[in-house]
Amino acid sequence: MTDINTQSKRLIIAHRGESFDAPENTLEAIQLAWKRDAAAVEIDIQLSLDNQIVVFHDLTTKRIGGRNKKVKKQTLSELRELDVGIHKGDNWKNTTIPTLSEVLETVPGGKKIIIEIKSAAEIIPFLKSEIRSSKLKKEQIEFISFNLPLIAEIKKTMPQYKSLWLLNLDYLWINRIFPPNLKSIVYKTKKYKLDGLNVFAGTMLTPAFAKTIINSKLLLYTWTVNDPQRATYLFNIGVDAVTTDKASFLKEECMAIDAKNVYF
Repeated sequence: MTDINTQSKRLIIAHRGESFDAPENTLEAIQLAWKRDAAAVEIDIQLSLDNQIVVFHDLTTKRIGGRNKKVKKQTLSELRELDVGIHKGDNWKNTTIPTLSEVLETVPGGKKIIIEIKSAAEIIPFLKSEIRSSKLKKEQIEFISFNLPLIAEIKKTMPQYKSLWLLNLDYLWINRIFPPNLKSIVYKTKKYKLDGLNVFAGTMLTPAFAKTIINSKLLLYTWTVNDPQRATYLFNIGVDAVTTDKASFLKEECMAIDAKNVYF
């Protein structure tokens, strides 16, 4: 059984669970990832209208759930009414939105949950309470966010947990015209005592980029990679973790391509 306690590099993270095969961010997708021996699962969290932390990616429930209304404007009870599985097929009919506490209860010993925070700072006290109530060890939980002030506050509030700053890089067209300053990125990451970066796996993620991050003694994760050749290349230039919709598949294929290294 894969154990993160033995893991140094080459970590494969199941993006919203095994989201290629099961409905994203659901207990079904997350449990499938654990069943397939994923070392880590990434989820998205938001605060509902009644201050419950729910696991859901989009700001509204239109794409998955069919109701064009913001998550933060709905109570947990209202969110539970939605079928977030039927879009993946009849086998997933009546799948519901889980809470963070429900997801944390699924995490096996030696496995890791990566929590992307989609809400603003008002979620922090509720999140801190949920994490404190869980039975997970500190090395089993990591936080990520695109919101730099938020992830900085998370690190300040809960310094025992690894926290990484998410970056779009060339996922956004504007950054292809006006590339972000890497020196500034590293400076800000270290200023707020963050543990590393989690960046888009585009053309800006070069060997030189990776080397700069590694030499700055920061972790480097990347998203979202479903191609084994691309994944092995990224690991070989120094990336610590790859996030993928096909965790089980990617692990098997990467090990076949690059048998001299261990993938978790």
